[in-house]
Amino acid sequence: MGTVEARRAIFGGFAAAVLSVMASAAAAADHEREAKPLFELGVAGGGGYLPDSPAAGQSHVQAIALPYFAYRGAFLRSDEKGVLRGRLVRSDRIELDVSLSGSFAAESDDNDDRRGLPDLDYLGEVGPRLQITLARAARDAKVDFELPVRVVLSTDFSDLRYRGILAAPQIAYQHDDFGGRGLRLKLGLTASFATAELMDYFYEVEPRFATAGRPAFAARPGYLGSAVQLSGVQTLGPRWRLFVAARGDSHHGAANRQSPLFRERLTWSAGAGLIWSFFHSNRRGVE
Repeated sequence: MGTVEARRAIFGGFAAAVLSVMASAAAAADHEREAKPLFELGVAGGGGYLPDSPAAGQSHVQAIALPYFAYRGAFLRSDEKGVLRGRLVRSDRIELDVSLSGSFAAESDDNDDRRGLPDLDYLGEVGPRLQITLARAARDAKVDFELPVRVVLSTDFSDLRYRGILAAPQIAYQHDDFGGRGLRLKLGLTASFATAELMDYFYEVEPRFATAGRPAFAARPGYLGSAVQLSGVQTLGPRWRLFVAARGDSHHGAANRQSPLFRERLTWSAGAGLIWSFFHSNRRGVE
């Protein structure tokens, strides 16, 4: 996370961030304290400039349009913290939930370094996420520590394959009403770590796919990279929201920097989109 993703095939990537924003912007951008609708329906669309994969040497412009859905139940949620999640524990400072997310596919023929290799399929992720509020800077601002640990699965819609586990601890500053105009901002610093299966998915070159310029390579688990991401959601009216995001990724010191598919230590992403929420339930949701 088209995105959602999009060419970014890893949760927590810009494409995945855009999906999360799409699934929750109505709740995130609303700075009023009154209860919000239990559920909303609408349409979301956006695009951006995204790397083809972590540390890829090429990036492409991608776009997507998809249905928008928000649900604010006591347990089941679709909001700014995940496309779909179940809250297990919640207090003023600690929250534990189980959430789902995903990211889009990438065709290898569109990337010079991956040409001839299998495509990167759509990825889905599920697992627990712990959030601890470290400090409250103001009424609408806080600093959080988040620790999602998720099982990663890939699919081309004909089968489903296990791709390992991804952990992405993050420190984030969030402001729910920046400037007093209903603008929600989030600035986060994330480090990502993956098991061997996911690293193989991105960086392995099997001997049968080796060429003179792309030698065989066996990936290993460990550090995938770090990122700084700034995102914002602005209310444009009762039915419209604008979202923007920018992300810079650093892969200095990554475990698989010797892979022939590892091309750039620094990559960046940027994009924007709109959400039209055409239906709001009369019943109010749970904060």
